Amino acid sequence: MPNPDRDAPITWHLRQLMAAAGMFQTTDLIEPLRAQGVQLSREQIFRLVTKVPERLNVEVLAALCRILSCTPTDLIEVRVAHAEPRRASSSGRMPSGPAVGTLRPMPAKLHRPTE
Repeated sequence: MPNPDRDAPITWHLRQLMAAAGMFQTTDLIEPLRAQGVQLSREQIFRLVTKVPERLNVEVLAALCRILSCTPTDLIEVRVAHAEPRRASSSGRMPSGPAVGTLRPMPAKLHRPTE
């Protein structure tokens, strides 16, 4: 099932690759991941399978690729966003980067560890 948001820059193909390998439950990944040295809770695995991850540990990515006999490119489809064409400055030269007026700070996402 592709990402429902067609404009999203990333499509996560984990569920399709799991189905092709005969894995139809999210819990089917628990033991194979443990065998690869990756300890994730049932909830973490459920989110990993059902949603596009915001962040992905490289060890988890490598373990998924080994388990499913695939490459990172098979798991992750990245679409290039259409960039707005640049306008020439008053001097006739193209600007070297975005205009200062278009830059906006990104809010930080802080997550406190649970105890």
